[in-house]
Amino acid sequence: MHISAKADYATRALLELASDPGRPLSCEAIASAQHIPFRFLKSVVGELRRAGLVRSQRGCEGGYWLGRPAGEIALLDVVRAVDGELITLRGESLDGLDYPGPAVGLPGVWRQVESDAAATLGGLSLASLLPSEAHGRPSAIGAA
Repeated sequence: MHISAKADYATRALLELASDPGRPLSCEAIASAQHIPFRFLKSVVGELRRAGLVRSQRGCEGGYWLGRPAGEIALLDVVRAVDGELITLRGESLDGLDYPGPAVGLPGVWRQVESDAAATLGGLSLASLLPSEAHGRPSAIGAA
């Protein structure tokens, strides 16, 4: 399985925003804090904004904020916002996948892998991934 750089960077950027939701952060600040290439992050944040996961404001008081509370943003939302399909086979959706003969059961395995991954990512919110001191609750890191 492959986790894209876009999905990783997007999640890290959102976690940076979630760690202090009361103040906006610039792309430069997020990139610096998370050691993410600025130009790549700028593109990723644009996709997150179009998906409603971040909101932005221009100007001196501007920057980026979460588009929804961290507890309402699942990792599945993030991956789908930047990558589209969760799992593809040679770039194609698993929906119409059909194999003949002895491989007839394999598409069902790939669909189950996708379903399990979606359940795992859908069950983890940004808030659950924050270190406990960031939101006053125990972290879910390592709990899955």
